[in-house]
This record gives sequence, C-alpha cells and structure tokens, in this order.
Amino acid sequence: MTQPSASEQREVVRSSRDPEDLKRRLESWLGSRLDTSAGISDLQATSANGMSSETILFSASWEDRGAKRSETLVARIAPDPHDVPVFPSYDMERQARAIRLVGELTSVPVPKVWWSEADPSVLDVPFFVMERIEGEVPPDVMPYNFGDSWLFAAAASDQRRLQDSSVAVLAKLHAIERPTETFEFLECDEPGDTHLRRHVAHTRAWYEYCATGGDRSPLIERAFAWIESNWPSTESDPVVIWGDSRIGNMMFRDFEPVAVLDWEMAALGPRELDVAWMAFAHRAFEDLAGFFEMPGMPDFMRPDDVAATYESLTGYALRDLTFYMTYCALQWAIVFLRTGQRAIHFGEEEKPGDIDELLRNREPLERMLAGTYWEALR
Repeated sequence: MTQPSASEQREVVRSSRDPEDLKRRLESWLGSRLDTSAGISDLQATSANGMSSETILFSASWEDRGAKRSETLVARIAPDPHDVPVFPSYDMERQARAIRLVGELTSVPVPKVWWSEADPSVLDVPFFVMERIEGEVPPDVMPYNFGDSWLFAAAASDQRRLQDSSVAVLAKLHAIERPTETFEFLECDEPGDTHLRRHVAHTRAWYEYCATGGDRSPLIERAFAWIESNWPSTESDPVVIWGDSRIGNMMFRDFEPVAVLDWEMAALGPRELDVAWMAFAHRAFEDLAGFFEMPGMPDFMRPDDVAATYESLTGYALRDLTFYMTYCALQWAIVFLRTGQRAIHFGEEEKPGDIDELLRNREPLERMLAGTYWEALR
C-alpha cells in the first residue's frame, strides 16, 4: 500500500475558488434574499473534515425591522465541476430538505437551515446556508486515533460516552416512521428490486463516473463481484440512512453530539448501512494507524460493541454486518480513487502506473475479499 509518511499527511486542496469573489457574490445574494443591505465578514474556508461539498464559514449582518442583526453562518456549496468532484452530481436542495425534516421529526441535533439556493447563477453552483454550531470534531488530518487529538487523550469512559451517544444518533434517525413516504425524495434512481439493490447500483454508477477516462480499478471491480457473490439472504425494512455516518461528521461538546453534518449520501435503505459505516470508518483509521506504527484506539468503536449498543437502543439485531462493512470498504476505495484523481489534478501526486495504488485501503480490502480480514479481529 503506497502512502505518504505520517509526517507528510496534510490538508489537501479542495477548491480553486477565489475567496474575495465568493465574498462579493454571497454578499450580493444575501442582500437580494433579505431585500435589504447586508454585509459579510470573516469569510473563510473551513479545515473541517470532508472531501466533497465545500464548507465556507462567515459572519453576516443586516437590518431586521429597524434593528441590526448578526449571525454566524455556514455555506455548503457544491464543488466546482472543474475541481474533480467526488460525486457525479450534488443536489443541495435535497440535502437541505433532508436536514430540515430530520430536525423536525427527531431529536437528532442538526443545524437550522436558513436558505437553500438552487439558482446556479449566484455562485455558479447550488448551495445552502445553515447556522454555525460550535463544538469539537474528531479530526481526519491527522486522524484522531494517531495519538495527538482531544479524543485520543480523553478518558476511556469519555471515549465510550462519545461512542454510545454517536450510535444513539443512528437509533433516533432510524426510528422515523413511514420513511419511504416522508423521505421519498431520497430514493436511489437506479434500477433494482430492493433498496439495497438500488443502493449498490447507485454505487456502481458512481464508480463508472470515477473510472471515466480509463481509470478502471481491478480491485474495486473484484469487490463488486464479491458483493454479488455474498449478497445477504434477507434485507431489513428501509429506514432513513444518514449515509456518511461517522464521528468525523459530527460536532461534540462534553462527548455528546451537538451537530450531525454532511448529508450528501443520505438515502433509504437497510439500517445496517449506517451502523456498518460508523464502525468501519474507525476501522479504516485503525488500519492507517497500524501502517504508520501509530498507537491507534483498538478498543474504540469495535463492531461488536457498536452492534450491541444499537440493539440495546432499538431492539433490532443487526444482520450480515461483515457484508455491509466490506461494502463500506468498497465505497471508501471509490472515494480514495476519486480523491487520488483530484490530487493528480491539483499537482499533489503523479499518476501511478497501477491505478490501485491510489486506494489507501488497498491492502485491507484485499484481505477482506480473501476472507482473512474480519476473522483476524475476532
């Protein structure tokens, strides 16, 4: 597995947008939206986790019924098509709608969505604006389990509190009644006779988009074949799926979630998709920690612990979790393929002769397909 050294891990280039131009256009848009003069200050791109939509922090002020009003806000902006976006398309209104509904129907802590703008003429792409919430985020760079983060330094009891409260977010989300009616707009468009079939077909279409131009990954295609050969015999009823359900997409205070963010992968499907993603996301960081000979957090977010907590909260016994976590590894491989292509685009890497060298989880995924990965953890 080809990796930069741990000391070379750094922030990656996410956008080519000009901050001053962005500030000017946002300010003009906000004034038009509010039908009053508006000012924007302290605009900055966040160093928050995530490699997809662009996150911009700013302060806004305007006149409201004769009084001056100020708010600290966050804009989630679809990526510039020239910046090698991770996904084929970005429906920002869909994301905003999902966040609003989750906030209305559950106690899952999501930010208030102020506005959603579908007109691409404003910033060249759609975006939405939400409230800014203060809290701590388990970092991706350097990964929180590498030994230098607030979560790594926390007491074991606090780490467990964060783990259990994160799993509780999924339990609350999955308890939404009549999800296929209320969240019909989250259905995958690809063909398939079950929600899982459509979800995997959607993932396959995503891979085909990333492979355009000849960047076909033999390992990813082997993983798709493994998925077909090991398909679960039963599939649980569909629920609302957060999609990118990992602690790096949450903000915490006192080890409790105060904001659940990044809903661009939201969908309808088996609840195992979310639970597996949460457990696997930590597992992927543990693999990286092992590669770099970092201490890691081997007792944190263990799949069996996560599953047991989820069952205690919901009464539902998860099935085929190994299948779903391997499917997560396949999706992460696609992300690594695309972010590798982005790094090449921005001149941060040279294109390798073997495209699978871009897959940061190559070696673990190969062991999963060989049937030796999960057994070694037991």
